[in-house]
Order: sequence, then C-alpha cells, then structure tokens
Amino acid sequence: MNGQVPLPTDLPPTVARQHYRFLTRLSTTASHLQSPASEPPPFRGKVLNQHHLTRLLLVIAATLTLLIGTGLAWFSALPDIRSINDYHPLVATLILDRHFQPIDAIGREFRIPIAFDEMAPLLPKAFVAAEDSRFWEHEGLDGWSIARAAFNNLRAGRRSQGGSTITQQVTRALLLSREKTYTRKLAEAILSYRLERMLSKEEILTIYLNEIYLGEGAYGVEAAARAYFGKHARELNLGEVALLAGLPQSPSNYSPLRQPEAARARQRYVLNRLAEDGIVSNEAARQAYDQGLQLAGTWRRSVHGYFGAYVRSQLLTIYTDNDLYRQGLTVTTTVDSHLQELAAKAVQAGVTRVAMRHLETPPPQGALVTIDSANGQILAMIGGTDFTENQFNRAVQANRQPGSAFKPVVYAAALEQGIDPATPYNDAPISLKSGGRRPWQPQNFMDKYRGPLPLGEALVQSSNVIAVRLLQQIGVDAVARTTKKMGISAPLAANLTLALGASPVSLLELTAAYTIFANQGIYQPPVAIVRVRENNGSIRPWPKTAAHRAISTDTAAWMQEAMRQVVQRGTGKNASGIPGAVGKTGTTDNNIDAWFIGSARGLTTGVWIGHDRDTTLGNGETGGKAAAPAWKHFMLQAFN
Repeated sequence: MNGQVPLPTDLPPTVARQHYRFLTRLSTTASHLQSPASEPPPFRGKVLNQHHLTRLLLVIAATLTLLIGTGLAWFSALPDIRSINDYHPLVATLILDRHFQPIDAIGREFRIPIAFDEMAPLLPKAFVAAEDSRFWEHEGLDGWSIARAAFNNLRAGRRSQGGSTITQQVTRALLLSREKTYTRKLAEAILSYRLERMLSKEEILTIYLNEIYLGEGAYGVEAAARAYFGKHARELNLGEVALLAGLPQSPSNYSPLRQPEAARARQRYVLNRLAEDGIVSNEAARQAYDQGLQLAGTWRRSVHGYFGAYVRSQLLTIYTDNDLYRQGLTVTTTVDSHLQELAAKAVQAGVTRVAMRHLETPPPQGALVTIDSANGQILAMIGGTDFTENQFNRAVQANRQPGSAFKPVVYAAALEQGIDPATPYNDAPISLKSGGRRPWQPQNFMDKYRGPLPLGEALVQSSNVIAVRLLQQIGVDAVARTTKKMGISAPLAANLTLALGASPVSLLELTAAYTIFANQGIYQPPVAIVRVRENNGSIRPWPKTAAHRAISTDTAAWMQEAMRQVVQRGTGKNASGIPGAVGKTGTTDNNIDAWFIGSARGLTTGVWIGHDRDTTLGNGETGGKAAAPAWKHFMLQAFN
C-alpha cells in the first residue's frame, strides 16, 4: 500500500470533498522521517504600488510649497530699500549764541547732517580705516572680515570683534532692529547687498557719517566735532579726526571727556591704521598724536544748560515738540558765551565762599542773570551751580522773597506819586495794627534806628521802617500799578509787608525791572531769541514785545544816584570798585535769601544765593556779604 490510505470510491461527492480537505492536513510520512521546515524568505520592505507613490509625491509637493511660500513671505516682508532714498534723519534744533557759535541743542538725537564735501578730507578715510578697511572693494559683505572676527572671538572666548561692514551698519540703523537673531543677520546681509546696488559708496558713507552715534549725545561727525572740539567737521585736524574715528566701537569707553587715557589709546590705533594703509606718513601720524587734544567739552554741559532750557520754553510758545526734535531749526540767541562762562564761575565762587564759612551745612545754590539795559537782551543766565545734576532754573522758575532788593520799586512808585525825596521820614520803631492780637512791629537790621532821614539816605541805609511808612502813605495799589509797568507779573501781597520784599518774585523779572533805572525809565521786556532759521531756509525774526515807559526820566535818574550811594557807602559796599556801579542789596528773615542787583556800563546784573529749601545761609550772610561779592566778581571780569 506504500504507506498510503486508499480513498473510498462509493461516497457521495460532498463527503468525498470533505474527506479530501481533511486528509490533506495529515502527514503521509513517518514522524522520524519528516524533513525540517524551510526558513522564511528575507524581509524586502513594502512594495510601493501606484497609490503609495502618489501620496509620497503629494507630501513632497506640499512641503516644498510651504517652504517656498514661507521664504517668499519672508522676503516680501523685508523693508523697502528704496526708503533710504528719502533719508530724513532726526535733526536737532541748534541753539547759537549772539556770535553764531553753537551752545546747545534740543532733540532726542543731537545731529547736524552735512554733505560729504563739507567734511575734512581725512575724516571719511579715517573711519574707513578704523571700521571697514575693505569698504571700497566689497559689495556690502566682507567674508574675510567676518572670518577674521569669528577667529578672534573664538580665540578670546568672547565676542570681542564684529565683522559688520559700514554698509551693514547703515542697513541695520535705518531699516532693521538691533535684535541678535539669525534671521535679522540674514536680512541685514540681503539688504546690504541690495543697498550697494542702489547707492554709490560715497552716498553710503555719507549716511553712515551722519548717522553713527559718537557719544556725549552726538550723532554724526558734525555734531561730534561741535561737542568735543567746538568746531565744524571740515575744520578738524588729523589728531581730532583720528579720535572721532575711534569712537564708534564704544563711545562711552573711549570718550575723551570721561576716559581720556582709553581715548588716546584708541586714537593711536586709528593713526597707525592710517599710516599702515599709506593714507598718512608715519611722521604725520606721530606728530598728530604728540600734539595732544584741545577739547571744548563744556559747550553743551552745565554752562549753557539753564539758558538752553529757557530758550526751549520760549520756542514752545510758537513751535511744537515735534518741530524742535525733527525740523532742524537753527536758533540765534542773545546770550554771550564768554559772559556765560564768567557768570558760571562767579556763581560757583560766590557759593563756595558762603559754603566755606559754614561747613556744618550743605553748600547753597546760586543764580545770575545779566541783561543789556538798553534793549532787554539776556546776555547770561545761570540757574544753578550744575545743570547736569539739577535742571531747576533758579533764575526763572524760583520765586523767592527779595527782601530789601524790592525797595527801589517801592521808592520809584512813591516818586511817581509825587513824593518829594527830600522829605524826611522818621527812622524809628513803629507799631501797626494787624489781623492778629499782637501789633506788627517791623524792625531795622540789627535794630539800628537813625531818626529823620530823607529818602535817599533811607535807601542807602536800607531802613525797613521808612519803607513801611512810605508804602503806608502811597498805598499798596500804587505800588501794584508800578510793578505791573515794570514787568513784574508775580502775585504781590496786598499789605505793608510788600515794602520789605515779602512777596516772592523771580530773579529774571526783578533784574529786568532794574534795567528801567539804567534805561531812563523805559522798560524793554527781557528777550532771549533773535531769530529762527527754519528747515526750508526761511528766516523768522523772533517777535518782540514793544518797549514802554514805566517811570519818568527824573524818577529813573534819582533812583540811579541813590543806588550809586548804596554801593559807595551803604549796604552794597562790597560791590564797589566798578566805575559807575549802582545797585541794591536784599536779605530775608533768618538770612534765607541773599540778593544783589545793580547796573554798570550798560549791563544790569542780578545775583541770588540761597538754599532750595528755606534754610538759613548762616549768621551774617546778608545780600551785601553773600551776593554782592559774586556780582562784583562777574562785573569786573565782564569789563576786562
């Protein structure tokens, strides 16, 4: 049977099929003879059919579309490089003194744009040598500089150098933010390349030299030349050019005003670069370094700050803040820079003298105003000892009690009312009814009383009692009318304390009132601005308030003679020694305020010394002792 089971032949077909299906599952050989199972074929992955291939191609196409769309959207979002054609930077309002020299600027960025040919010839070359030596060869990007900077930074272990070209710096400043991201760097590279295609090298360099920040609030080379050297960019010598060219890397760390040694080292580096590039000789570079630097350094600092702030307040009566910050106005003022510097020194010296006599208390503050007696032009204004520390202008913003410095106004009002100055008034104690229970008893300084005195002598001796008697006779309203004519706008007390200067006034207003005595009774309102040149080149004369007669010529002449005696033999003796000097002292209770205001040779000057808070200057610190010497100090120097 060969080991096989025969199938029956007589079964029905369905049964036979069932048996067949069953029997095929049975082994037909002995178990010990069964061959081992064959190994499965190796795995060859899924076989891609047409459906799979279609899906894959759709995914690839979608991914490419997304990437291309994102790239196109990013490129389309890049700033329009054509906007640089309409380059209009923020341009500060420049303030000039009466001799057309810059003294201050108003703006968020102090910038004075100039053309390429208005710069010293070596100036652009020095910046290129220091910042981007391959500027004239590359096309916006400098691969060699980038590689060199990366190597040096890696070696230093920190970012010590940058590889940005001048073109990249212009692009970053005008079109991009300063965020440090790869996308910004990529945008910067693309836009720099485009910029090189649109503008000439000279145009790019001109924008750069007008835009770059160079410290001390100065943007651009012209503003920096004014700030550091007090001259135009076209007037800079080799040493000065090299110093400016060394500033962009770190304006604060290389500032010659703050870090002179570091500035000189950086200047030497730029000079060496110029010599290495063959732009100047080694000898010229060495001589430029050995010459040192003559820095102006103070023109925008404490000396002119108070006056500059006052000019700004006047400009805002006609212009807006936006005009001052963006329109590049040029304002010619009345101030004399030389007198301004003398005024600052006189205030500082006067304050120091008082401080040295009272070391136990903080040093006081001081203010000084000088006005041309004939036309009201403000020639000097110092509102404190240091504008950089405190910008409160005590010459304008501080209303202080003037004490006896107000008496000339009372006397002038009395003379205008027809009082005979030869009439004697009794310099003796007086007791007056007041609103309180106790009577008011004004007292003379040191309780000294001299009996009957004519008005001239009463002013010389600064009698408080006679001033009160005089005001009592003519009435407060008469003085109020006179003060209004004399330009004093501060509110005045409607009582007899007005005679003793108890009503606060500003130094500027009271000094302007004193010009009336020197100007034969004519009041010319104080003025600080002469003209404004607007950005379209038009000249706008500054509007002036018309002069008017405040007191008669006779009254003015009498007041001048009386105040001349005050200086020669009265309370103002410490101001004597100046030909033709006239003036009046002022001291308030407890020596809180010390004043001296007077005139000589066409100038009327007022000085105030005191503390911002109402604290005493110290025993004996009267107007004659504290303020008059500062007045004399200034006037002596002004006439030399």
